[in-house]
Order: sequence, then structure tokens, then C-alpha cells
Amino acid sequence: MTFFMGTLEQGLIFAIGALGVYITYTILDFPDLSVDGTFSLGAAITASLILKGTNPILALVVAFIGGAIGGLVTGILHVKLKITNLLSGILVMIGLYSINLRVMGKANLPMMNKGNIFSSDIPMVMILVLIVLVSKFLMDVLFKTKFGFILRATGDNDTLVTSLGVNKGTMKIIGLMLSNGFVALSGAIMAQYQRFSDISMGTGFIVIALASIILGQSVFNSCKFIKGTTIVIIGAFLYKLSVGIALNLGLPPTDLKLITSIIVVIAIVMNNSNMLNKFSLRKRGDLNA
Repeated sequence: MTFFMGTLEQGLIFAIGALGVYITYTILDFPDLSVDGTFSLGAAITASLILKGTNPILALVVAFIGGAIGGLVTGILHVKLKITNLLSGILVMIGLYSINLRVMGKANLPMMNKGNIFSSDIPMVMILVLIVLVSKFLMDVLFKTKFGFILRATGDNDTLVTSLGVNKGTMKIIGLMLSNGFVALSGAIMAQYQRFSDISMGTGFIVIALASIILGQSVFNSCKFIKGTTIVIIGAFLYKLSVGIALNLGLPPTDLKLITSIIVVIAIVMNNSNMLNKFSLRKRGDLNA
């Protein structure tokens, strides 16, 4: 039971960041590697503020804003300075490493004796479920608005967006800001969950987020009644569950990155197989017609 609860809690935390990556990866088709840096940035900001006596909830809000600023810089590099999307993310990720060190003052910042959002009598998992549901609800509402439809169109058909008189560059920047804001929020919650912030917390987060998205889509993509945001949340839990089971089977923690890579490969193969089957069925139907 302890294993399941721990997996669920960590899966919910990573689900918040995966929802952010869902915006760039699935909606905008933008490979944003800066999330590795903004995850750590969110943790660094919340740890520094809590140690200075700031309210833990306010610290989460500031962390979200900090992550959004990181996304803004990535967007400006790509849209305004015409740097490729991949390189823009890498540059911001590298720059944030030094910024995170400045924010924390050192590589590791413990906050063991400080209060956080989990200090109340409310069960930890209930708090996380509430945060995830609020994040999912806000994102679902956003995608139903005119802005949300245009944001989706920016990734699918930017020519259409331009024909509507909307600046596609601005839409990309806003999408990146929202994405990195959620990722930083995830990092901030993880810091309060672990009661410390570390400079390397965000290393490989993009792989974890993509694994969650692809794993969820490969398993539930055929279920049209399940929303994309719900699939991402379930995928995050499945990812953490897969890693937890692998470690419980006796694999050493040093193999964690290898396990993650294997899970991503399996998820991609499953996703590609599903797409190939759909294509074959559609082609067969066209021939029969």
C-alpha cells in the first residue's frame, strides 16, 4: 500500500509538469528542452522563498511566474531572434543552471523544519489530487476558448492562424509561457514534497514528461471519450508505476535512466503500432469502398 501511495503521489506531481509539456509537444509541436531548467527553477524559487518565511502557496504562485518567464525567454529567442526551437530550449536550459544556483545560493537547499502545503492534517494525496484536477480543469477550459482553438491551430496549421490576422509568433510565446509555468509549478511542489531543492532535480524531466504523454497516448488513444489532459495524467502514473515495479524487482537505482529510456522506447513502439494498425484499417476500408 505504501508503494502504491508513493507512486501515486509522485505520479500526480509529475503529471502537472507533463500537462505543461503536453502544450508544447502535442499542441504546438515544439521540442522545448528548457523544461529541464524551469523544473529546477520552480524548486529553487519555492525553497528560497519558504526559507525566508514566505507562505508556501504564494511560493508556488511565484514559481509558476518564474517558469513562465523562462518560457518567455525561449519564445523570444525562437520567434524574435530566429533561433531554431531546439537550440532555443537548450540555451535557456543551460542559462537557467547558473540562475538556479544564484537563486538557491548553493547546489542543495534543505527546508526540513519549514512548513509547506503538506503540513496540514489533510492527506498528502488529497492535496495533490486537488492541484492536478484544478490544473486539468483550467487547461480544459482554456482549450475550449477562442484562444485555445487558435493555440491548437498554431501547431497544426500556422498559415490558417496568420490568415485569421493572429500573430503566430505571439501564440507560440504564450504557449511556451504556459507550458513552462506548469513545469515550474511541478518542480515547486516536488521541492515541498521532498523538503529540499537540488540543482539537478530537473535533469531528464523532458524525457519523463514525454514518456508520460506517449505512454498514456499509446494505451488510451483509441478511447475517444477520454480527454488528452486526462490521458497525460494517467500516463504519468503509469510511468512512475513502471519505474517503481522495475526498482522493486531488484534493479539498482543507478539504472533509473536506463529504465526510463526503455519505457520511452516501448511506449513509442506501442504508439507507432497503434497508428500503423489504424492506417491499415483505414486503407482496407477505402479499398473495400
